[in-house]
Amino acid sequence: MKDFIIVGAGLAGMSFAETAFLNNKTFTVISDNSQNSSRVAAGLYNPVILKRFSLPQDAAEHLAFIGPFYQRIQDRLDVVFDHQLPVYRKFASVEEQNNWFQAMDKPALEPFLSPDVIHNQYLSLPSPFGFGKVLHTGYVDTIVLLEAYREYLIDQECFINDTFDYNGLTVEEDCILYKGVKAQHIVFAEGFGIHSNPYFKHLPLDGTKGELLVIKAPHLKLDIAINASIFILPMGNDIYKVGATYEWYDKTADPTEAGKNELVEKLNELISCDYEILEHLAGIRPTVKDRKPLIGTHPQYKNVHLLNGLGTRGVMLGPPMAKELYDSIISGNPVRREIGLQRFKNQ
Repeated sequence: MKDFIIVGAGLAGMSFAETAFLNNKTFTVISDNSQNSSRVAAGLYNPVILKRFSLPQDAAEHLAFIGPFYQRIQDRLDVVFDHQLPVYRKFASVEEQNNWFQAMDKPALEPFLSPDVIHNQYLSLPSPFGFGKVLHTGYVDTIVLLEAYREYLIDQECFINDTFDYNGLTVEEDCILYKGVKAQHIVFAEGFGIHSNPYFKHLPLDGTKGELLVIKAPHLKLDIAINASIFILPMGNDIYKVGATYEWYDKTADPTEAGKNELVEKLNELISCDYEILEHLAGIRPTVKDRKPLIGTHPQYKNVHLLNGLGTRGVMLGPPMAKELYDSIISGNPVRREIGLQRFKNQ
């Protein structure tokens, strides 16, 4: 009998699988890659919400946690996906400069904001008011990570490439049964796919559609990530990711002309060089109305669990949220109310 069945192989499912591995637990991961938000994601990790100059709860702790977590995976799988990279906030006015320095007065933010206005001359990115540099930032190439991890799971014979059939699941008092696989627990980490899940579909996970572009811009020559009305993330070889949109009503994962036009318009306002659009991608982020994760155990079935709601911060939240759920299952440590399922017990 396995310790866990894990449904989903995005950042949430991968994080829980790795947490189980680090604790010498056995598991089977089931996924058909139908929920692609983790693969479409830019993968930027940045502790500061620059739009509001705020630090999400536990962001500093999460940042400290994910570095060793991802490094262990890189070492074991002999792959590189975690790239340290500065994030520059492009100032649009003197007022934005002042807001930056006011934010630096907050003790929690001070370690993450450089005190200097930077005036690097990126010829194709005019910035008369300069940039603010965010410290301790980078990006995870989520495609490289998830593909390498999937291959690792296949090699270990603990991956099933299939669409999960909820009707094939039997939940008993002391075990889980699913198509010949027997386990002590099941963890659902299927992102926006939660809406097909009879155990958790009542929870208020809404989902926001995000679209991004992959462009080739030989004359842009950025060696940093840009945060402005959109982000520009250099991927090497003059390739950049550009995004992202936020659409609350369209729940399809299909790229749209409206999304493309929005990104192109904002990109043209930022840069002055020519570029070629190589790809146009879209995915549904698993977001909750209060912007907090959904972590915990089903109120009726004590061996049925949920790891979801990572939203736009899956790279930073996946590993620590996986550990919090794991500790609650194995050690009985209660999940904090602000991320737990009990906060929606009347819904």
